[in-house]
Amino acid sequence: MPKSKRNRTVTLSKTKKKGKDQREAVVNLIRNAIEDYSSIYVFSFENMRNTKFKELREQLKTSSRFFLGSNKVMQVSLGRTAADEIRPGVHKVSKFLHGNTGLFFTNLPTEEVLRMFETYEEHDFARTGSIATEKVELEEGPLTQFSHEMEPFLRQQGMPVRLNKGVVELVSDYVVCEEGKPISPEASRILRLLGVKMATFRLHLICRWASEDFEVYRELGLDHSDIESS
Repeated sequence: MPKSKRNRTVTLSKTKKKGKDQREAVVNLIRNAIEDYSSIYVFSFENMRNTKFKELREQLKTSSRFFLGSNKVMQVSLGRTAADEIRPGVHKVSKFLHGNTGLFFTNLPTEEVLRMFETYEEHDFARTGSIATEKVELEEGPLTQFSHEMEPFLRQQGMPVRLNKGVVELVSDYVVCEEGKPISPEASRILRLLGVKMATFRLHLICRWASEDFEVYRELGLDHSDIESS
């Protein structure tokens, strides 16, 4: 039996699609930044940590500005070709916006920016699926770093543990993770409990544009020192 159109639910409140408006707002912000800052850099990132990145943004807010988001939107903002670029030569920057990349606008001297990006790193706990940088193995015996309340949780993570006179004890050697292999959800939790940090949040400069001056730091696996020496 066909459904009655009279029983159709009608929503009286109106909603406005924000996608297009948000994209246009980002485009305008980036184009304004082109006028406000002397240099534009493309950077890539690994093991992104939002909290750490927000701290870096705050530290540099008086001299610089970061943009992360849709690479396509950032490309449109700069211009993809010489015909639609905002400033002469700036379309070359958009060609490097692929994958985990962002834009960095700044008035800082080039030498200071290079030094800052080369030395910046923040260590953190590895997430599920990350590749272990070392083998972590626990030997059979008491685990005095854990209270007795932790014993059920550790067993849930696959660890062969028991309580012995109120002390958590491993009944056999246990490998938490193997170097070069993906970290399981259980291993990620155990590593956090052990205080073992295997992830390093880093930023890498790819290229720079400034008043028609353009240089590449990383391309096809090369960093700027390789390019300068070639």
